[in-house]
Amino acid sequence: MAFKWLKRKKDKHETEPSEAPADQAPDASDRPAEAIASQLPDSRPEDAAAEREAESPPLESATSPAIEAAAVDKEASADDVADEPTATAEPAEAEKPRRGFIKRLRSGLSKTRDFLNTDIEDLFSGKRKFDEEMLEELEEMLITADLGVRTTTALMDQISRKASKIDSVENLKAILREEILKLIDEAPQEDTGAAAGGPRVVMVVGVNGVGKTTTIGKIAAHHTRKGRKVLIAAADTFRAAAIEQLTIWAARAGADIVKHKDQADPAAVAYDAVEAAMAREADVVLIDTAGRLHTKVNLMEELKKIKRSVGKKIAAAPHETLLVLDATTGQNALSQAQLFDEAIELDALALTKLDGTAKGGIVVSICSTLKVPLRYIGVGEQIDDLQTFDAKDFVEALF
Repeated sequence: MAFKWLKRKKDKHETEPSEAPADQAPDASDRPAEAIASQLPDSRPEDAAAEREAESPPLESATSPAIEAAAVDKEASADDVADEPTATAEPAEAEKPRRGFIKRLRSGLSKTRDFLNTDIEDLFSGKRKFDEEMLEELEEMLITADLGVRTTTALMDQISRKASKIDSVENLKAILREEILKLIDEAPQEDTGAAAGGPRVVMVVGVNGVGKTTTIGKIAAHHTRKGRKVLIAAADTFRAAAIEQLTIWAARAGADIVKHKDQADPAAVAYDAVEAAMAREADVVLIDTAGRLHTKVNLMEELKKIKRSVGKKIAAAPHETLLVLDATTGQNALSQAQLFDEAIELDALALTKLDGTAKGGIVVSICSTLKVPLRYIGVGEQIDDLQTFDAKDFVEALF
């Protein structure tokens, strides 16, 4: 189909500014640890209750009945808070329905959903028949939502075959859900944390500013909620405050951490972390690494050195190399994934900041184009706003 719309002047929507290079993107990981600590969600409400009680002066033995009653109420309130589930709670927390996350997913994808739904409804404004002009407009909006040319072309081929059956907005949305699901319904297996001969070792990589350190903290919490013991390796010894930030996230997630001084050898940190994890019988090791561009040959060699280092302790380690991508960079995220995969062979992807963009279609583009599975998606800043990717949940939240 000819892309006639490319020659037309766009006046219906202002597209987002073109993406800046991912290594220049500002991120919470570049802020001082003190500022980060003030914004991070506290996953331990019982700690806050304990601090409030510790700060309260002791009651005298000769207190009045009213004061005693107030004290009892306060203790009961503190007990109630302490009994609430936390981010590092028991495995039962992981068995809760995903309805809460699906609600947050819909909220996080609201920019993309509003963009698509408004345009789809406008397609049928004053028209009853789905014609060639409407097909071209639909093609334009899908590419603008960052589904990509290749993915959009595949979708439009299927929609064109069903054009005669499309007679309403809801009918078109139903067909879009069905066809998009066919493209992305090969979801990766859940990361169980299990590995033969020791803990499962995951090396986390990505360019500067995508949120690797934050994502590691959230992944750690994801595992601890399932009752797994997690150890984090602070192998980003280059960026200022990276170790301090990761230490804060480890505490929030209930994970152990192994760290060296700034400018230490990242491979040595990773090796010591795996050794410590084996001694402590940990289930999962998450290795944080410094942000780097795939074009920096020396930095890519450093990742290979880390791989060799942990492989000396556990033959198959790292069991997974996870690339973190920023959804707000659109198609640039897809390019990053392809180039990192060529350099170090990726095993899985995590896509963050979906709540901050109208380009949520990048999920469809990544899943349909790459052979690397999308394991996690992030739709917010809270510790439980990163979840395993579910294609059906995503498609339902998109329209």
